Amino acid sequence: MTEGRASDRLSKTSVSRRTVLMGAGAAAAGLAVGPGFVRYSQAQSSAPIKIGFQAHKTGIGASYGRWYERTTNAAVKLINDAGGINGRPVEIVIEDDGTDPNRGAEVVAKFANQHKCDVVYGTLFSHVVIGSAPMAGELKIPYYVVSEGHHVASTKLNRYVFQPGITDVKSQIQAMAPWIAANAGKKVTQIFPDFAFGYDHRDYLPPALKAQGADVVAQIAIPPTESSFTRYFPQIPADTDVIYHVMVGPAVLTFVKELGEFYGSSRPQLFGFIDSLEAVDINSPGLEFLDGSHFWEGSPRYAQANDSDAQKAYRAAVGIDDSGAAVGDPKDVSTAAHMFGCWETLYVIKKAMEDAGYKGPEDRGKLVEATEALTEFAEGPEHPQGPKTFNGKIHQCFGVQNISKVEGGRLNVVHKTSIEDGVYEPEGDYTAMPL
Repeated sequence: MTEGRASDRLSKTSVSRRTVLMGAGAAAAGLAVGPGFVRYSQAQSSAPIKIGFQAHKTGIGASYGRWYERTTNAAVKLINDAGGINGRPVEIVIEDDGTDPNRGAEVVAKFANQHKCDVVYGTLFSHVVIGSAPMAGELKIPYYVVSEGHHVASTKLNRYVFQPGITDVKSQIQAMAPWIAANAGKKVTQIFPDFAFGYDHRDYLPPALKAQGADVVAQIAIPPTESSFTRYFPQIPADTDVIYHVMVGPAVLTFVKELGEFYGSSRPQLFGFIDSLEAVDINSPGLEFLDGSHFWEGSPRYAQANDSDAQKAYRAAVGIDDSGAAVGDPKDVSTAAHMFGCWETLYVIKKAMEDAGYKGPEDRGKLVEATEALTEFAEGPEHPQGPKTFNGKIHQCFGVQNISKVEGGRLNVVHKTSIEDGVYEPEGDYTAMPL
């Protein structure tokens, strides 16, 4: 990964209060400024809306954090070019949480107390969300996460935590289980990371497959910081039809390579969450055995023949080519299956703030209620991954899922689920909790 070049690119696209105010000065001097700037020129005396971006810049989530930041910068640029939010520019304030739950809670407090942010946004890894959410609730600052875990929708957190831009694991599994049972096999061994995100897969896959006449015959938990995996593979039962794998962290390439070395030319079917391959080139030496296997993708890494205009525009804005790598650097592979959630969540925040007539921290309660009142998001420039519904009681969105096949050195979408495939009954009601 070319961190130096990545930092250069980020420094050119980052949106800050300083650059916004420089633009205001240019406008006053009669110089050309970006389209739409005049739409918030009358609010120049107002402070920017400050969004605290809790970023995994270091730790096991660093590859995601880098691309979450690029996606965030791209979306905020468009939002500001179109007039900002409620006539005010948006400023992103970034703090690194180290992909650590304790540090995550400290970062949330720093956003609220030191940076005076309006909301906190962007967290991915579930253990960090779970560790940070109580602080958001205590400080009564809206916390919009871009994770996948069922922790938000379970209603076990608090009323200030939302996941409106990306679906959760329970929904994803429920939507895909029928395809797995019908096309991959009936006896499934799970390999998953030994923390909260992995536990969602552990807990929700068996009943989803059982409903389709299939069974989970073994479950293998692996520490997310593990650097070698060969010693775990003998635990896979010999009668396994399908290995369902979802790994995360910097050693994912090692995981898939060692899995291939263990089985050689004869292996069970493979169905993986793309987390096992996010930010990894599928044409890396040693991954040839993946040909013919299938992966879940939230948003496809590779450009598809039927991509919408909104999807094409989004890909161009965040700077990924048709293979899902950074434009100009084919070795810098994106986290495309997840990072779209940053784009969509920012537009949800914008919509909710506008609906609430949000002016400042005193309106955070109104913002929470306005977010809970949202019900659906149409596919388009603000939601390029696809249409979604939103359940305000559980603070969770539901959308379409993609199953892709590795063939010819790329991932081709072979099945797309419906929103209804992943909808489940609420387990609680955040709206019944006090603000």
